[in-house]
Amino acid sequence: MKTAVVTGGAKGIGRAIALKFAKNGVNVVVNYLSTDPKELVAEIEGLGVGALAVKADVSDFAQAEELINQAKEKFGSVDYLVNNAGITRDGLILKMKEDDFDAVVNTNLKGAFNTIRHASGIMLKQKSGAIVNIASVVGLTGNAGQANYSASKAGLVGLTKSVAKELGSRGITANCVAPGFIETDMTDTLPEAVKKSILDSVSLRRYGKPEEVADLVYFIANCAYMTGQVVAIDGGMS
Repeated sequence: MKTAVVTGGAKGIGRAIALKFAKNGVNVVVNYLSTDPKELVAEIEGLGVGALAVKADVSDFAQAEELINQAKEKFGSVDYLVNNAGITRDGLILKMKEDDFDAVVNTNLKGAFNTIRHASGIMLKQKSGAIVNIASVVGLTGNAGQANYSASKAGLVGLTKSVAKELGSRGITANCVAPGFIETDMTDTLPEAVKKSILDSVSLRRYGKPEEVADLVYFIANCAYMTGQVVAIDGGMS
């Protein structure tokens, strides 16, 4: 039985991804930092596969290593790595604090580097593995008030393409998914005027669902001849 590690897997898109893999017979390691995934772990185990919750700040090199090590020790392999952990600290560039820029880049970009760095050795020995990094449409288009977030997600694109070139000869794929506006706790709190403005820019005139992103992530993770690619799922926004 294969094993997937999903960072930021306790809620939103990450939770949907974890469940998608579990429903397809894959053991799941749910990484989290603040939201306790106890109920999610029980739901995954109820699907007849193994589950493990690991609290770790992936922006910390040592904690990311411990996350990957626990996955390997528990299930014997790391076959899928989905880098979904991410934060926002929005603000105009003129007023953005250095700490806000650093925090977003450290979690969203360096966090992905950290987990890939530690998981790649395992995958190389297995001569197989799939890495999917969750970027964002704003990493492709930019967005006012999100210079830090956009930069971190654009960086994920370059990281993904480089990893794909480095690891491809050993049967390991690396791809990026770039979601647009998805129904999550984050979008629920937006003012109505902002929601309307967003939807006016989306061809399909609705938010995406976490499950729709999860479907794409699972497909890409199992597409053996696809690597180094960026696939947007944004309702036509970009």
